[in-house]
Amino acid sequence: MNTGKTIFSQVMSQVSHNEFTKLVSKYHGNYKVRSFSSWDQYLSMSFAQLSYRRSLRDIEACLNAQPEKLYHMGIRGNIARTNLARANENRDWRIYADLAQQLIPKARKLYHDDSDFTLDLENTVYALDSTTIDLCLTLFPWAQFRKHKSAVKLHTLLDLRGSIPTFIDITSGAIHDINVLDVLIPEAGSFYIMDKGYIDYGRLYQLHKAQAFFVTRAKSNLSYRRLYSQAVDKKTGLRSDQIIRLIGQKSSLLYPEKLRRVRYYDGNLGHYFVFLTNNMEISAQTIADLYHERWKIELFFKWVKQHLRIKAFYGTSANAVKTQVWIAVSVYLLVAIIKKKIETELSLYTILQILSVSLFEKVSINQLLTQTDPRFLEGLSCNQLNLWDL
Repeated sequence: MNTGKTIFSQVMSQVSHNEFTKLVSKYHGNYKVRSFSSWDQYLSMSFAQLSYRRSLRDIEACLNAQPEKLYHMGIRGNIARTNLARANENRDWRIYADLAQQLIPKARKLYHDDSDFTLDLENTVYALDSTTIDLCLTLFPWAQFRKHKSAVKLHTLLDLRGSIPTFIDITSGAIHDINVLDVLIPEAGSFYIMDKGYIDYGRLYQLHKAQAFFVTRAKSNLSYRRLYSQAVDKKTGLRSDQIIRLIGQKSSLLYPEKLRRVRYYDGNLGHYFVFLTNNMEISAQTIADLYHERWKIELFFKWVKQHLRIKAFYGTSANAVKTQVWIAVSVYLLVAIIKKKIETELSLYTILQILSVSLFEKVSINQLLTQTDPRFLEGLSCNQLNLWDL
């Protein structure tokens, strides 16, 4: 990477400007725009993510404090909070959603052989879940969640090899998690790990017919008939491995095929788990281990909420909120891609901290992230997220 460029420019160079221009043209992002293009908007909002700016006023003040460097950062337009507010309000958020979708396969390719995924499976394994971001009802009435509360939900499908989000849907908090299965396009042969909030036998049967596998927790009122049982090693925590059919009046019609029911005792938690899956081939222990891998999506949500600007929003419209979330996701992917390309052992948390105080510097990002003074790193506490070491 060119040392004549600022660190910020080197990060943004991972985005193909030609592809970005095509997306802007597709959604008419620069229609009747004179001085503040979609690219200027993207760079300004990405700067806000990387430097932890809290408001449009913060973004304006910080960027205009270095006017001689804006050109070298790629920003040509007039940085004013009114320009940013207008762009976030009116420019189609799908520009940045599609940009993130272009970055996802690049990141997945780099993390395909991620050593953090220890299960001996060739199949792609996804975790599906959602997280809720609370909002003020007065400012965000379009996202009403409760009588006196607003919220948006981030429905996320996470590739557990590398913890890369492959699908994100942003809805109001009132939308039930189950509905995301209607817009998800299943991949044949892949595993989808979900909690019991996603149990809808009709939708699960659609996954089954698409030749995809699911692993989920059974509800306590499960009505079933055992067809036969398979032997298990109870020393491992397994208690039973059964092939069953649903016998509920509705459930048996919605899911007419056989299911597999695995009962497992977690000694560390002192809790029994009952899993349902449509895969009849893998071992019962692998089913339990697959569900255990689901904790990575909880860490992902926790990490994103702590280190990306998606809890406090710069605008109040649905378009502004979705724009900010998708730009935050794209920045996450850019940093993840850079981490793999320069082969640094630093965590994403540490990389973001270093970048936040170095964006205007003109040094090689490779040198910055691989030869960082250890005394600088001593002050960067990863707190409870040391496990998050992408």
